[in-house]
Amino acid sequence: MALIVQKYGGTSVGNMERIKNVAKRVAAAHNAGNNIVVVLSAMSGETNKLVGFTNEASEFPISREYDMVISTGEQVTIGLLALVLREMGLKAKSFLGSQVPIITDSQFGSARIESIDGTRLLEELNSGGIAVVAGFQGVDPNGNITTLGRGGSDTTAVALAAALKADLCEIYTDVEGVYTTDPNICQDARKLDKVSYDEMLEMASLGAKVLQTRSVEFAKKYEVPVMVRSSFNDAQGTLVCKEDTEMEKVVVSGITYNKGEAKISVLRVPDRPGIAAKLFRPLTEAGINVDMIVQNISHDAHTDLTFTVTNTDFKRAFKIVQDISGEIGAKDIVGDTNIAKISIVGAGMRSHAGVASKMFDVLSGEGINIQMISTSEIKISCVVDVKYTELAVRVLHEAFGLGKQEVTEEMV
Repeated sequence: MALIVQKYGGTSVGNMERIKNVAKRVAAAHNAGNNIVVVLSAMSGETNKLVGFTNEASEFPISREYDMVISTGEQVTIGLLALVLREMGLKAKSFLGSQVPIITDSQFGSARIESIDGTRLLEELNSGGIAVVAGFQGVDPNGNITTLGRGGSDTTAVALAAALKADLCEIYTDVEGVYTTDPNICQDARKLDKVSYDEMLEMASLGAKVLQTRSVEFAKKYEVPVMVRSSFNDAQGTLVCKEDTEMEKVVVSGITYNKGEAKISVLRVPDRPGIAAKLFRPLTEAGINVDMIVQNISHDAHTDLTFTVTNTDFKRAFKIVQDISGEIGAKDIVGDTNIAKISIVGAGMRSHAGVASKMFDVLSGEGINIQMISTSEIKISCVVDVKYTELAVRVLHEAFGLGKQEVTEEMV
């Protein structure tokens, strides 16, 4: 008997017919002799609708009340699934995050999980029942409902799997697994049998929509095996797991892209100690995450600083930089929202040379100018004009042979 945590996303529970299909899948796993904990998102589009209501109610909604409203979508789906399972003759009980409980900090809208007490869930499982848990939500030490941010149901599922020492966490979505790139751009994109935690973490942070970044961080920290698969068929999915020697033979595992970024350039600032700190400290205090940073070579004791933020943070970030431009002695500030980040990811890049030069050659051959570059042990990212996004993805995918076979050292 295995303990399995299954998570179903918004499209998987988008209407009653789909909720009943989820119930059949859950029942099959339970009847096979497994202990099952189910984590559900709200119905697709429901959270956006609730966010819209809060914006109609208040121009600047108080964060506590905002979480109170947008957390209700999951309450509906877990109650409905529990009812359907009981109609099928199975013992099932729904749990809100506060009823588990999943204890978080008090950062409304993006709360972080501090602890999980799995006692009530284990009692339900030991009595032969199925536990159905609301994703995306928790409760702070003061009893306030909190939410974990977009994609937070993935984090709930993996965190529960870690707390309960589950044998497997299955993430059911509307795709069959993790692909070498977006199949909507490359028709020959290939589904991967498995990827390492580090590769998936890079892919998730660089634009891949399959898993939420924080859920992968949890999986890696607690070594929770995660299977990504479709809720609409029985196809084998992609296993996210610890890196093994076979993975290292694959130089490049995937190509990702992100159109949701913007670039801010601070021109002609004095090149002296403390300027960067004065520039980025207010951004940090405002909760704005800065991604790539490039500083030009100094000329006449002045330099240019360029960095990227998300499109959603661009206006706030630009205003903050404008406000401190006089203090740091900047001559001008320029913003650009028409950019995209293209990245190649692969565990094998640690031990193989030539990947970066090949990437740059391929983009150059298509007349695609690289505006910024950042690297890690297993990824290389380039900022390009957004109009070249699809072209860049396709030519890189083809150049590294991702649609045909695994990329080995000889291909680089």
